[in-house]
Amino acid sequence: MAMIRNDWTKEEISEIYHKPVLDLIYQAATIHRQYHEPNEVQVCTLLSIKTGGCPEDCAYCPQAARYHTDIKVEKLLDVQTVLQKAQEAKEAGSTRFCMGAAWREVRNNRDFDKVLEMVKGVAQMGLEVCCTLGMLTEEQAIKLKEAGLYAYNHNLDTSEEFYDEIISTRTYQDRLNTIANANKAKISVCSGGIIGMGETIEDRIGMLHTLATLPEHPESVPVNALVPVAGTPLENQPKVSVWEMVRMIATARILMPKAMVRLSAGRVRMSVEEQALCFLAGANSIFAGDKLLTTPNPDYISDQEMFQVLNLKPRQAYKNELTESLNV
Repeated sequence: MAMIRNDWTKEEISEIYHKPVLDLIYQAATIHRQYHEPNEVQVCTLLSIKTGGCPEDCAYCPQAARYHTDIKVEKLLDVQTVLQKAQEAKEAGSTRFCMGAAWREVRNNRDFDKVLEMVKGVAQMGLEVCCTLGMLTEEQAIKLKEAGLYAYNHNLDTSEEFYDEIISTRTYQDRLNTIANANKAKISVCSGGIIGMGETIEDRIGMLHTLATLPEHPESVPVNALVPVAGTPLENQPKVSVWEMVRMIATARILMPKAMVRLSAGRVRMSVEEQALCFLAGANSIFAGDKLLTTPNPDYISDQEMFQVLNLKPRQAYKNELTESLNV
């Protein structure tokens, strides 16, 4: 078995990342098979429960109020609407349901109380319930955990060195603090980033280094390819190649063997063959549904067809916990 390490150096990660691509895929695939079933992929659904009007200035995001995009500002959805969407996602094959709100941070108000209700309701359906709500205090994380939250998503986005080129309205340390607060509350952490924003390969390696040297590796690591949106500062960025995605996914798999590596934004511009390469390199989760918050994504039918072609099967909810209980 590949050893779980939290002491990776940037030099070691660079050496892995720059391997001949076939050797890199082989190493990642070998490690993947040691910790995961190779033909099993978790299907997740991400729903925007509060859209647009965000005060942040993330250069990639169409929900930032300061950019002129076609996103319409919407208030927080009501609880029953969200629970209906969760039920539909479950019936379509999703086992994790993530709710995203365009907030800079969680505030202790009626909207947060509604989110806690949503979390309780989704958890009662037997789905892994995840939230991405912006910055979070330890006390708020504890409330979410008590309501049944399984995972909290808070991406680093990029390296600490490149971060200020993308976001100025919160610091890199703010992101690390939120991750730490989720960990303290015993919530599993979902944290990754985006490539294709103008960063260097060294920035990509730097982001992976930060994730892989956290005291505890994230339970899941989303790897996103930028989907440029008209009206944002990054609207003219070129498409990320599949080989860049493969290198990121494979390197993440080698560094963090137990993590779910999520093939996230950008799939809509990838062929089935390109996605298959990513699965071979160690990705074992996707987001299903025709939208990822506000950006396009393959629909359920397309993904079902891909699963049939590649003989993939969906991963059940709470598999880690079920496996651990059987081994007790």
